[in-house]
Amino acid sequence: MAILNIKNLPDKLYRKLQARAKRERRSVAQEVTHLLSEALEAPEPLSILELQGLGKEHWQDIGASRHVERERVSWD
Repeated sequence: MAILNIKNLPDKLYRKLQARAKRERRSVAQEVTHLLSEALEAPEPLSILELQGLGKEHWQDIGASRHVERERVSWD
C-alpha cells in the first residue's frame, strides 16, 4: 500500500480535517482516503426514470409532445 506525505498543509485546513474525521469516527488518514476516493471515483450515471418528487405521476401516460403542449398552455 502506498504512503502519501503532504507538505505545507495549512494548520487551519488540518484542524478542519481532524474535526471532520472525529465527526465521522475515522482517523485523519482514513478521512483523507475517504475524501480522495469520493472526489476521484466516477459518479454513477443518473437516470431520469429514477427521479422522485417531480410530479411525474401527472404526465406518466402522456407522450412528450402532449406534455410540452400542456405545459405551454398552462404558461399562457
